[in-house]
Amino acid sequence: MRIFLTGATGFIGSHIIPELLGAGHQVLGLTRSEAGEKTLIEAGAEPWRGTLEDLDSLRRGAAQADAVIHCAFDHDFSNFVANCQKDQRVIRAMGEALAGSDRPFVITSGTGMGTKEPGKPATEDVINVDNPNPRVISEVTGNELLEAGLRVMVVRLPQVHDTRKQGLISPLAQIARQKGVSAYVGEGRNVWPAGHVLDVARLYRLAVEQGTAGERFNAVGEEGIPARDIAEALGKGLGVPVVSLSPDQAQEHFGWMGMFVGMSMPASSGWTQKRLGWKPKERGLLADLAEMDYSQF
Repeated sequence: MRIFLTGATGFIGSHIIPELLGAGHQVLGLTRSEAGEKTLIEAGAEPWRGTLEDLDSLRRGAAQADAVIHCAFDHDFSNFVANCQKDQRVIRAMGEALAGSDRPFVITSGTGMGTKEPGKPATEDVINVDNPNPRVISEVTGNELLEAGLRVMVVRLPQVHDTRKQGLISPLAQIARQKGVSAYVGEGRNVWPAGHVLDVARLYRLAVEQGTAGERFNAVGEEGIPARDIAEALGKGLGVPVVSLSPDQAQEHFGWMGMFVGMSMPASSGWTQKRLGWKPKERGLLADLAEMDYSQF
């Protein structure tokens, strides 16, 4: 297949490219710059100039592809709600280009959207449209396209990691460096799921190759890692003390991250693994945190 890939030069997208090429697919990768074009050409992909704000460029890119993988997202969390609304416009625009066909359209969300009860692992058969996380709008929009007859699937992401980045844990490391302490909330028993970026990239490939309309896949290699363990790993890597904060202290200490740090968000990938034959095989989050270059923070 010729696959239009948004986020092609990003952390996850740059790992999806070799997965797709290795399986015999062609990649048309979205980029906003000449430097991005060069990167994509060197990776063996065909560059497509455009941006998430230029909806016409997205429609035209999607229109000439056999499938679309949308993993781009504006991670400026100071404008999180606006960026989630932008993701809605992006999904709708590419959906317009795919209308009337059976071409696969893989969009991206977070594992938390599959949480039915607080503290229970998120699962693929659940979509909580009342989730307070604004990112739920991506899945709501995907459902609109499903009802219109499009072949939409969702890959739900946990904290995606290697030794360079770790999802929301990277901002936690930056805050720990700035504040001089690595903090967690209360007893730090709340947990976050994780998935290695190479395992995640493989899942995107399997989803676009094998997924059927309406399926949701959890890219989870580890169901839940305690926040205290994460804070201790960051403290050791940065050489700063590890401290516990009350929920009231957390908001001031963490800023925009305050809405996330005390949440417990376990997630299962049992159904995903069985459905696609996907078996996470890369090393875990704490192992990557132990090997991370902390001089970048």
